[in-house]
Amino acid sequence: MSHHYPGPDFKFPNGDPRLNFTDLFLFPKNGDNSKSILILNSHPSDSLNPPGKTMAEPFSTTALYEFMIDTDNDNVVDIAYSVRFAGDGGGAKTATVRRITGTSTNRTGNDGEVVIEAAPVSTGSEPKVTNSGDYRLFAGWRSDPFFFDTLGALNNLKFTGTDFFAKKNICSIVMEVPNSKLGSNLRVWGRTVDGSSGNWVQTDRGARASQEPFLAADQKIAYLAAEPANDGQFIPVFAHGLQHVGGYTPEQATRVAGLMLPDVQTYQPGRPAKYPDNGRALTDDASAHFLALLTNGKITEDGVHPHTDLLADFPYLGPPHAA
Repeated sequence: MSHHYPGPDFKFPNGDPRLNFTDLFLFPKNGDNSKSILILNSHPSDSLNPPGKTMAEPFSTTALYEFMIDTDNDNVVDIAYSVRFAGDGGGAKTATVRRITGTSTNRTGNDGEVVIEAAPVSTGSEPKVTNSGDYRLFAGWRSDPFFFDTLGALNNLKFTGTDFFAKKNICSIVMEVPNSKLGSNLRVWGRTVDGSSGNWVQTDRGARASQEPFLAADQKIAYLAAEPANDGQFIPVFAHGLQHVGGYTPEQATRVAGLMLPDVQTYQPGRPAKYPDNGRALTDDASAHFLALLTNGKITEDGVHPHTDLLADFPYLGPPHAA
């Protein structure tokens, strides 16, 4: 482990922005507590390292994008919703969703039962929504709902209240799922799996906002490849960063790191979403929660607020901003 806190690391896994998992949201469907909304965001429209725009193609056709769901509180997957994209040389055109049951995280690309097939990918402002039985899917570019003063974070946590994401876009997978297909007391995370080498390899994963870029440090690659059930191994590196930034004692830092891991969101379907206790709504200030832990209460917000372009109904995220 490095003896110095290196600061946040926003590099993309394998250098590919399409493989970059960014955020997970879980909340009840508006007006219908028998269904839940699952949102996995990846591939931001803008990069910090290196700076500039990323690419127009939203999703990789040689990757899987997965919601991982633990139903018995052991931080091991029991149900996965796996999204695979197909297309031609112009990029991803359609999405197929498979429901995979069991504890294995190994993939062939054709595991499980198809629940949504050949759903069109959205690239314009009008969302293309696919209904399939009790399921609903959107996949494509949308306005990024994440709000955070990223440049202030990079400037030694000197925040100015400037929202880096105010006019940024993100590639979203939004699913409406019956609670009967989920369970009652869940732990959930998202991940991306790269199959470009001929083998399916996990490249990114997460659930709790901002933790990995700020605290995984020189164990970032190992962290992204790991499973939540084994997250105890990262308590020391998290604690190291917490001591440096928050001024915690070693004992305090270890205790707080233990609260941040495993990297999952707990979620009881049907209950109102409130991060970090029950899922995450699109307006929850997850960054403020993280900053309070990171700094030992010295900083409790960055002065940035939820976006105003959110929708009241599916797919909930606002239309993408003009490039």
